[in-house]
Amino acid sequence: QKGVGMDEPLVDIEGFPRDDIDLYQVRTARHKIICLQNDHKALMKQVEEALHQLHAREKEKHARDEAEALAEAMSQAQRMPQAFAKVNAVTPGSPANISGLQVDDEIVEFGSVNTNNFQSLQNIATVVQHSEGRSLSVTVIRSGKKVHLGLTPKRWAGKGLLG
Repeated sequence: QKGVGMDEPLVDIEGFPRDDIDLYQVRTARHKIICLQNDHKALMKQVEEALHQLHAREKEKHARDEAEALAEAMSQAQRMPQAFAKVNAVTPGSPANISGLQVDDEIVEFGSVNTNNFQSLQNIATVVQHSEGRSLSVTVIRSGKKVHLGLTPKRWAGKGLLG
């Protein structure tokens, strides 16, 4: 009313109540506005606290999910033995091919050679030479799963006893 807002004085220069405005109406309006602002602040504080709680719960849930995923990965890694060699190539028609050995198979156990006693590929060559014509137990990890194969090293049209 007449340019009177929330901060303008309600008294004139001499300190008397202004006679050009309805003081009661201005004070009542100011009081209602202040009450509404206080209600708004309280409501916004409740919203802020609720958002903090929501994000804290989401953060805890995310941390718990990550911990569970890590624990699952660790237990999966513990269940799968470590490979000591990886198959780069398998010649078609070779004893290795016939036994089911595939490219990218990770060898965990080859006859008596395993992760614990493997030193070099010479270990495998020795086992192959001593096992010519006899079946060897070979364990590989293929696509994240443990696979057992029976491999019989023997002479064939190609080079070596395995191919």
